Amino acid sequence: GYSILPWHRGFGRQIGPLFEKRDETGVYRAFRVEEYHTNGMMNAHGGMVMTFADMAWGAAVEKDEDTWWVTVRLLCDFLSGAPMGSFVEGKGEVVGRQDDVFTVEGRIWTGDKLLMRGTGIFKVIERRDGAQKPFTRPTEKA
Repeated sequence: GYSILPWHRGFGRQIGPLFEKRDETGVYRAFRVEEYHTNGMMNAHGGMVMTFADMAWGAAVEKDEDTWWVTVRLLCDFLSGAPMGSFVEGKGEVVGRQDDVFTVEGRIWTGDKLLMRGTGIFKVIERRDGAQKPFTRPTEKA
């Protein structure tokens, strides 16, 4: 199952809680649509879904807990909405690599409904002096 991804600083703390699970098929991330994630139609706001896609698909390039990456490009197709209360999941798959730049294809869904699909380009970078991961590895179950 999923474990909470406990953000202790930064942007992720503002939009969470986020969840994560890792298995032999890759890294999955998730969130439950709360009122503060919604638009006027009480669906997850497109900006929230795109932000989540960035975090979910970018995780596909992480080889360990100390992998740092930045988003170069994120292309998203919005296909459907996720009403408040929905458990939204996402996963990316690396489909190309040139040096430290990865191309990832990703999907975002709730239940059997596809919400978004797209492509991200992510660059793995060196840890900067004084930088700290904004979260610790999952310990609590969702």
